[in-house]
Amino acid sequence: MSKECIANCKLENTGFNYTMSLIQGKYKMFILYTLMEFRIVRFNEMQKYIGGITYKTLSSTLKQLEADGLVNRKEYPQIPPKVEYSLTKKGKSLIPILDQMCEWGDQNQGEANAQ
Repeated sequence: MSKECIANCKLENTGFNYTMSLIQGKYKMFILYTLMEFRIVRFNEMQKYIGGITYKTLSSTLKQLEADGLVNRKEYPQIPPKVEYSLTKKGKSLIPILDQMCEWGDQNQGEANAQ
């Protein structure tokens, strides 16, 4: 990585900014983690698993993740309606990052509790 003068750079032009624009939000990472762990999840299952997330918030966040190409929504033509969510190929490409975050948390969680 080359050092550049900050005066000539803008954060908005970085890959970091793009990544953050996709995953930033109160529940996006929780949803991505849930889909990474359980692969295919129905709406109500996800809402119970995450806890504390409202129907409206989960619905709108899933729509955002779907629009960004990270989450796949599969609707089955039946009554009552059945909808399943999973990670897309692009969403699955975040798994190594999520795994590293989990490892970091496992390694450092004890330190936080000890302080």
